[in-house]
Amino acid sequence: DAAVCYTVDPKFSTRTRVKAFLHGKSLPNRIFTDEYFVNCAKQLEVMGADMLTIKDMAGLITPLRTYRLISRLKKELSIPIDFHTHCTPGYGLASALMALLAEVDILDTSILNFAGGPGAPAFEIIQIFCNKLGIETNLNLKAIGDINQKLGEIRKSLSPYDTVSYLPRPFHIATDDIPLEIHNLFDKAIEAAQNKRQDELLDYCHAIEDYFQLPPPDDKIKEAEIPGGMYTNMLSQLKQVKLENLLPRTLELIPEVRLDAGLPPLVTPTSQIIGSQAVNCALDETKGQPMYTTRSIQFVNLVKGIYGKTPYPINPEFRYKITGVREETPYDFRFYKKQPNSVFEEYGGIKLANTEKEELLLELFPNVANDFLKNRAEQIYMAKIHQIEEEKRRKLEAEKAAYEKLSPEEKQQRLLKGLYNYQWTSFQDEEEALGHS
Repeated sequence: DAAVCYTVDPKFSTRTRVKAFLHGKSLPNRIFTDEYFVNCAKQLEVMGADMLTIKDMAGLITPLRTYRLISRLKKELSIPIDFHTHCTPGYGLASALMALLAEVDILDTSILNFAGGPGAPAFEIIQIFCNKLGIETNLNLKAIGDINQKLGEIRKSLSPYDTVSYLPRPFHIATDDIPLEIHNLFDKAIEAAQNKRQDELLDYCHAIEDYFQLPPPDDKIKEAEIPGGMYTNMLSQLKQVKLENLLPRTLELIPEVRLDAGLPPLVTPTSQIIGSQAVNCALDETKGQPMYTTRSIQFVNLVKGIYGKTPYPINPEFRYKITGVREETPYDFRFYKKQPNSVFEEYGGIKLANTEKEELLLELFPNVANDFLKNRAEQIYMAKIHQIEEEKRRKLEAEKAAYEKLSPEEKQQRLLKGLYNYQWTSFQDEEEALGHS
């Protein structure tokens, strides 16, 4: 499964545009076009991808663009297309419906009690749309409804950590129905989608989500055009130094910082790298220092080329200012040392990582994976010990049961046979036993 990360072109502030004009610097117009994403997808298919996912991590793809992009991918690629989006800015459900109309092969959803907002569109709502569109999902709706009820209980237990003070409306997809007026909203949404009336479609989808008590669109995220996690992380950084009033200026700096770094897609980890650097630049300004006086090692690595080629070329002079080199410098794997794959003799000689997946886990997250895999090795070993002991116990119980069924004569005969055949000394042959009684 290969992914094309959907991202948007930066929106430059008037201040940035004036600054660019005074320095004789041109700002890019359109980089992330439909053509750009289709070309990326074609390259991935040639490289051997078995399926392709449009990964809209910030939920910024609009319904009409979703239809247009998926239609092109279905036409120009021969592998299945998956659509993955989020609902934070308010486009998610409407875009998911347009994906269905564009005949997407796979649509990512969340079960109702964990859907909407930063999550994916609710499965239950999508299922109702599918019913109306004559699309067979062939899923076990009773099982999904039961799982949703269990997830509701789990979410209640997590309420101290929940950013939303209310839960979605209780609803079992296999047994519950919706009122007639909500059915009408679904029908109107489909009609608006089929006729490409985007604003109406969004209004109907928001009304449907309101009925199911899902979080409303976050206008701050929609306006900033950044992932929700990136927004909250920047705000958290500023709160730590009691300068949350700098958030508007930080948001204003993001397009400029992102452009300087080659317009990487705003997806983890590059979204966090750009966001953190925008915070650093805003703090530099408050101290009267030039931008990029403070910079993280991750930002340096991104600009240098360690994390790969960026969608837009980085100015060599800027690269030199940040990293000390003008040329893009890819990561040199020759100097990489694999993480040690320890062997635990105390657990029967089992390795820390025993599969390719576990080795990748160890390489990507060495600290966390080390503890996780060691604990699992111990659990596997102890499980085997318990299994052996349990087998011994079962055999002993079977022997006891068989003995109890013997007649008194058979028990006497077994006892005599045992006495006659028992090895009373530790000597193995007669010669060694001479002189001993």
